[in-house]
Amino acid sequence: MLTINGGVPLAVVARLRLRRRTGARSRNDEKLTVIVVLALGVVIAPTPVGEGILNFLGQLATGITDSTR
Repeated sequence: MLTINGGVPLAVVARLRLRRRTGARSRNDEKLTVIVVLALGVVIAPTPVGEGILNFLGQLATGITDSTR
């Protein structure tokens, strides 16, 4: 049996919505895009991929902070 992670369709929708030019978007279109991206973040956050992204961003922030000293 084939299962699909809930984040995959959200990622596809977010990617398709973000490909459009900014000038061609209405205010409601931008709000919907933000909601889709936030929902994707909530779905991805507790997964190993989300934790890896968080770890990477934390190391990047630490490296930037240390390089400014």
